[in-house]
Amino acid sequence: AILSGITSGKFAPGDKLPSEAEFSLAFDVSRPVVREALLRLSTDGLIQSRRGIGTFVSTRPSTRLTELADAASLSGFLRAFEPRIVLETEAARLAAMRRSRADLGTIRQTIDDLSKAIEANELGQEQDIAFHNAIAHAAGNEYFPALLEDLRMPVTETMNIGLELARERSTARRRRIIEEHTRIFNAIAAEDADAAGSYMKYHLLQARSALLDASHLEPTNEPGEDSD
Repeated sequence: AILSGITSGKFAPGDKLPSEAEFSLAFDVSRPVVREALLRLSTDGLIQSRRGIGTFVSTRPSTRLTELADAASLSGFLRAFEPRIVLETEAARLAAMRRSRADLGTIRQTIDDLSKAIEANELGQEQDIAFHNAIAHAAGNEYFPALLEDLRMPVTETMNIGLELARERSTARRRRIIEEHTRIFNAIAAEDADAAGSYMKYHLLQARSALLDASHLEPTNEPGEDSD
């Protein structure tokens, strides 16, 4: 209910939320239940507590976010980014050191396929997943694709939500995904392990931020090359 209030604009970024006692009374639940709900929203980066002052809204997600996932599921999907960032950042680093010519061809093809999907206003989920899988395989260690497969459900769902939200924006905005993939590919092709890892981490952080902030990567919020 609090998440719905944030996505609907009832609670705008910067607004102070009601106290635990007020929420407890409004929803007829105990304060520990309210505290757990607020903790989840804080962990997900949607709200921020300031000691002695109160709890404030940090960002406003798309109004469609709660249509695409319920609050409990969304929290799990967002937490899945933490192990993904660790796993895929290192996979990209190793791919830059170990990739074969065939690996490069496969990664490049997934980018081309995703670009065509976006131009056709398709979701592009399969192509996006194929890109990340190709890099995991290029790392030259069978445990990377296996571990990524263990995260398949939350990875797939976050991609679905992220791509669906991105489809609401202009094609130019959606092509940022292609630009980020291309930077990762170019670093891997150049055997620049540090750049490959940095670009992958940046890409995943951007994907997470796009779920939480409806204004993320709008024209007035252009990231610089040093944003990594």
